Amino acid sequence: MIKRYKSLPVLLPALLFALIGFVACSSDSVSDVPLDEEGTDDDETVTELHAAFAAFNEDATTIFLDGSNVVIETTGLPNHETVYWGDDNDLYREEPDVRLTPTRIPDRDQAQTIMVDATPNLTGSTVATELGIIGVAVSGSYIFNDQEGNGTLDQAAGSLDWTGAHIGPSVYHYHLEPKAFTDDDDELAGILLDGVFLYGRKCNATGGYPTDLDSSGGHTSSTQYSDGEEEYHYHIINEIYSTTGSYIAFAGPFQGF
Repeated sequence: MIKRYKSLPVLLPALLFALIGFVACSSDSVSDVPLDEEGTDDDETVTELHAAFAAFNEDATTIFLDGSNVVIETTGLPNHETVYWGDDNDLYREEPDVRLTPTRIPDRDQAQTIMVDATPNLTGSTVATELGIIGVAVSGSYIFNDQEGNGTLDQAAGSLDWTGAHIGPSVYHYHLEPKAFTDDDDELAGILLDGVFLYGRKCNATGGYPTDLDSSGGHTSSTQYSDGEEEYHYHIINEIYSTTGSYIAFAGPFQGF
């Protein structure tokens, strides 16, 4: 940091005159680009949403840029069938093997506003996921991690519907591969709180299961939404989780904070 508190009482008028002249002569050469607190140029401004946001359910979500952030306003209401809609809803699906939680989707307000970085910070820091919302799915509902309450997901696996989701004390959410919109394929599953997109178990660039995933299930390659450019993104890892017979949507850690 430049120190601005140094004082020289001797010949002060001459120094002030010289300083005024220096500022006047320097003004034409100073960059108009704003500087941040570290004295470096601000990040490049994002002017349009990533093409992948076109895959999100427009009936449930409103998505827009706010400076360097993406704001996702969602009703949280999924656009697919599940037993958790309740039998008086058009999207109700009978699932006799599901051990139902007491709450149904219409019983509570599912709406949330989520804000993520338009450009994820992939500088090497990782952050563990926590209980609660860790992302927004393309359906408009939410993604949770591999935990349930104070323990593993095993204790609640029987309450998960056909697409790996249930509703508890909070909102309807997916713990497992959301088969309603990505089922052993390369389809977009959603976006996580660190601003990184999550895709299905297969890689669009190769057509197969990626073999170069990091500990978070992420790697860098092109996707169907990147116009041939390579970018970092997550995949649902192709490993059966415990006794669920399916695949954890995302366990973490986040790579984009």
